Formats: sequence, structure tokens, C-alpha cells
Amino acid sequence: MTTAWNDEPRRPAIGAGDRIAIIAGSGRLPEDVVEALVGAGHRPLVVGIEGEAAFAEAPDRYELLHVPAQRLGLLMPTLKRHGVTHLVLSGGVSVRPPLGSLRFHPAFLLHLPRLVTAYARGDDALLRMLVGYVEANGIRVVGAHELVPELLAPEGLLSKAKPTRGDEKDIVAALAAARAIGRLDIGQAAIAIGGRAVALEGIEGTDGLLARTKELRSHGRLAGKGRGVLVKCAKPGQEARADLPTIGPQTVTAAHGAGLAGIAVEAGLSFILASAETVSLADRHGLFLLGFARGREQ
Repeated sequence: MTTAWNDEPRRPAIGAGDRIAIIAGSGRLPEDVVEALVGAGHRPLVVGIEGEAAFAEAPDRYELLHVPAQRLGLLMPTLKRHGVTHLVLSGGVSVRPPLGSLRFHPAFLLHLPRLVTAYARGDDALLRMLVGYVEANGIRVVGAHELVPELLAPEGLLSKAKPTRGDEKDIVAALAAARAIGRLDIGQAAIAIGGRAVALEGIEGTDGLLARTKELRSHGRLAGKGRGVLVKCAKPGQEARADLPTIGPQTVTAAHGAGLAGIAVEAGLSFILASAETVSLADRHGLFLLGFARGREQ
């Protein structure tokens, strides 16, 4: 089941008696989700993935558990023991543990064939499987975008700099490439320079994609070419309750380092973290920052 995007994201109906847990990976998004929940009067259970999440003890605000990624399959009894009714999957996981290292509760074994199949595919297939497993156990999975919709990219130009005609051609080329790898459940981003896609996001993520593009500037067909655009968009048919495209200040800094002219993200389907700082950095570096319409050139 995927979230429909015909309407603007709405905050889910979470009652005062509901208990929310956050599986927290890396990045700022889990912290923003927790802040929103605490501000709404909840004391969530934060399950920080060891080596990824950066939460400190704050018992007056939230309950904190640290769990290795390999042992997330043992978590369901703990969630039920804490009375969890809603679960949020938020943040990144830099390294997917080898399948053989994972540990599961015996009740999970019925789902093991699906997990093996999903593990051999991309991130979206795996997340779909995990969402299905959680909801089969009576816990509703809530998207981070439903709790903090104010972090979603709006449509239109956000920066002082504007894309040129050449940049617009790069946006079209990079978007087509990003959609293509998204259909294959490979990644969510691509970079185009000079009107053609030159680099695609892989398992190394957007930071690795930008670092690779920076290296490509000094040799081959990119030598001497300027500008270029990073485009990020949701995978076609993506499970929207997990792993929506995300950019932030670090993305802008890396894009500038790679010599790009700007960044374009899918409005309403992408997070912009620390948006004021992100836009300010883009203006400082002379990059354009653009939110394009949902579903453009699907």
C-alpha cells in the first residue's frame, strides 16, 4: 500500500492515548520528527539504530533505546510491550547489514521468504516488506511527512539565483535519468551537465554521487564544462512512508563543491531539512534551489 498524493499531506489523527515509536537512523529528520511529537504533547519511544542515530538521553522528552541494525528483527515484542500504536521510519542507514547477520523473533520466520526476496532488490522493496510486517502486527506505520509536512519542499523557486535555459535542459535530462533508476529501485537522484545525464545515484547515496561528480570534473568529457544540476525525486510508486528524497545544508555544500549550478527536487515529495539554512547557503554560493511539480514527466 502506498500513500496517495492527490491531496496535501495531512497530519495523522493521533490521540492522546496513542504511543508513537520512531525507528531513527542518521540525519536530522528523526530529530525533527521527535521535536514535532514532543511539541504535540507526546513522549515517544525513540529506537536509535546504533552507529546511525545521534540521540542522547532525555527521559523527560522521550524514551530511548539503542538497537544494532542486525537486531531490528527482534524488536516487535518490545514495541508491543511499550504499547506502541504508531511507528515512524525516519533517517538513513549507511550500511545495510549482511542478510546472514540479521536476527529475528521466531514469529518473524513466516515473513523470511519475503525478506530474502526484498533484500535482493532495492531499498523500496525492503521498506515495503517491513511496513507490511509492522502493520500485520497491528501497528500503524506513519510517514515522517505526515508529522512534519512543513519540511516538504514547496513548488517554485526558493533561491535568489534562477536556472538558465541550459540549466532547464539539465533538469529535464537529470529528471528522466532519476525516474529511470527509480523504476528499477536503484536510487532517487541524478546529475546532468551540458544537457545529458552524467552520473546516477547508487548505493553510496547523494553524498557519494556528488563526490563522484566532483572527481569527474577534472578528466574525460566533463573537463572544462561548467554548471550542471542535481535532481532528486521519489521513485515511481514509492512507499511514501519511508525514505522520501531529502536534501539539506550538506547537500548544497557538496553540490557547490562539485561545481553545479543548482538543485531541483520534487515538490511535496522531498524533504528540505534546515530549510532557512539550506536556502541561505544556496544564495551564498550562487546556486538555484527549485521545487518542481509533483509527477512531472513520470
